[in-house]
Amino acid sequence: MTPPDLWPDRADLIARYDANTPRYTSYPTAAQFTAAVGPADWSAALARGPWDRPASLYVHIPFCKRLCWYCGCNTRAMNRVDAMADYVDLVLQEADRVVAAAGATPRIGMLHLGGGTPNMLPPDLLARLVHGLSQRFDLSALTEFAAELDPEVLTPEWIIAAGDLGLTRASLGVQDLSPVVQAAVNRPERFETIQDAAERLRAAGVFSLNLDLMYGLPHQGVDQVLATIDRVTTLRPDRLALFGYAHVPWMKPHQKLIDETALGGPLERFAMSRAAHDRLTALGYRAIGLDHFALPHDDMAAAARAGRLRRNFQGYTTDQAEVLIGLGASSVSRAPGLYVQNITGERDWRTAMAAGGLPVARGVVLTGRDRFVAEIIARLMCDFAVDVEAVARDAGRPLRETAEAWPRLDAFEADGLIVQEGARIAVTQRGRPFVRAVAAAFDPALNPATDRHARVV
Repeated sequence: MTPPDLWPDRADLIARYDANTPRYTSYPTAAQFTAAVGPADWSAALARGPWDRPASLYVHIPFCKRLCWYCGCNTRAMNRVDAMADYVDLVLQEADRVVAAAGATPRIGMLHLGGGTPNMLPPDLLARLVHGLSQRFDLSALTEFAAELDPEVLTPEWIIAAGDLGLTRASLGVQDLSPVVQAAVNRPERFETIQDAAERLRAAGVFSLNLDLMYGLPHQGVDQVLATIDRVTTLRPDRLALFGYAHVPWMKPHQKLIDETALGGPLERFAMSRAAHDRLTALGYRAIGLDHFALPHDDMAAAARAGRLRRNFQGYTTDQAEVLIGLGASSVSRAPGLYVQNITGERDWRTAMAAGGLPVARGVVLTGRDRFVAEIIARLMCDFAVDVEAVARDAGRPLRETAEAWPRLDAFEADGLIVQEGARIAVTQRGRPFVRAVAAAFDPALNPATDRHARVV
């Protein structure tokens, strides 16, 4: 029996709610970071800790073999080993400065290498980086060591080295397997390459695999998205992330190389997203939040069931650490009441490192109200439900601070996207594709007329 269409009025809903809206990987969002918060603030936060519980560590590797035109990350094409070696040494110098500011040896529970393409580092540089981090931080409590990888430049030697260093989870960039789509975004990639990478990683002891997919790319439609899903799920990855392509050429000038006339509109994007969701759930994957999927045994699925899912700048996560230490160009760090971001450009970051001190460019100090709003938005994004009164009580904030949000929610309820019971809000199945818009109702800093975020759909 065919299930009823939850969105017979999808065109009208998209017209009403497909606004420029943050992805809410944090609150306040990166758009609210300013230069008024800098190195001294991060140093003071490091001195406060807390260091009695494991922190998380993120290292940004801003190098790629080629520049994919859809990419929204901070990276550049780089093949010079000497420049990469110098970068690794500078990351370890930054780690020294972080530890000195902390006045302690932070214990690390999760280590994540992101990029860019971490496997652009030759095996000996990877070992230098990981061993160097282990000399500066206490990695004895490490429960997860993850890395984002490009299968096209992933060598057997790198996989063996990573396995020997303790890599536990790998995230392979796939996006789409259609040669036409790949050519339109400058990312050629064969399924056999991805399959070989998955098999070799598992053989090396890296048993948790995530695949990154994307919809909304040029020349892409439902057929291409489903064909990619049907092929890659034969590898039975533990997780998949399905991101909507964000066309933001004003932020990422290389996206101007993409033919905008080949991009689908919001109705086409909606169809791709829904078809992918239905296919993945039919294949046994649990839908996690807005854009992740996991097999029932995976710890992300367990976190979602237990209400322990979180958001960070990599998307959905099981990470519960209060402190996140980010190293390298553009990396984001978090401590209680504070976000900071390193200087974004790799060359400028190198210059700042040569000058001494912590290479922080900007950040934000959270007010009590910010923390209150952050928890409301996090629960909506992670659980599709929030008891605002309970959050207010736990935060010690008056419920009236959310007064502006409730009139905005009336339209969502009238359209069947949410259900309200007093101060409790539940996003319906029909409303889940629009959860970012629901969350935005509680964001007092958002100005849809001027803020240039990606669109909801």
